[in-house]
This record gives sequence, structure tokens and C-alpha cells, in this order.
Amino acid sequence: MTTEYNDLEILRAIKADVSQPSIAKEIGFSVGKVNFILKALIEKGLVKSERFLSSNNRMKYAYLLTDKGVKEKMKLTQKFIDRKKAEYEELQKELEQDRQNYLSCEENK
Repeated sequence: MTTEYNDLEILRAIKADVSQPSIAKEIGFSVGKVNFILKALIEKGLVKSERFLSSNNRMKYAYLLTDKGVKEKMKLTQKFIDRKKAEYEELQKELEQDRQNYLSCEENK
């Protein structure tokens, strides 16, 4: 998977009151990988983290998308959609070619 895809997965998973383990479980990454990517996104200014005291007196982090993060998420989402559309169109062409080949074989029987 590409770095952009990993970034998009994390950006999409950030919601109110979300933890690194819950992000990891949701998208199928290890907690270490989520931590590594989150740190990079924070350094890029796409995500900010805030510490807070949870109800059971433990420090937790809240992750929020910055304005820059929202823009990057939109950009990466559009790139992902464009890539998937191109793949779809290629598959459609391949399917049509297979149909043509099949029909030609059937006619020659």
C-alpha cells in the first residue's frame, strides 16, 4: 500500500474520541503503524493531538483534523476515486474484449 493510501485511511478513521487501538482495529493496521503514521501526520500539520484526562483518571489523546488535514483528506479521497474509476474503466474494456473474443469463438464453432 502507498503512503498516500495509509494517510487517507488514518485521516478517514479520525473521529471524536478515537484511540490508536480503535483506529488500528477499524482499518486493520497494527497500533505501532497507526502511531507511526499519526506522528507523521501531526508533523505535517494535518492532525493535532490534545491530551485530556479520561473518566478513569488516565491521560488520553484526542486526534483532530486541522484545516490543512481536511483539505489533504479531500485531495487524497479525490485521487483515490480517480484511480478507482480508471481501474473500473480498464476492467470494463477488458470485459468487453473478453465478450468479443468469446462471441467470435462461438461463431467459429
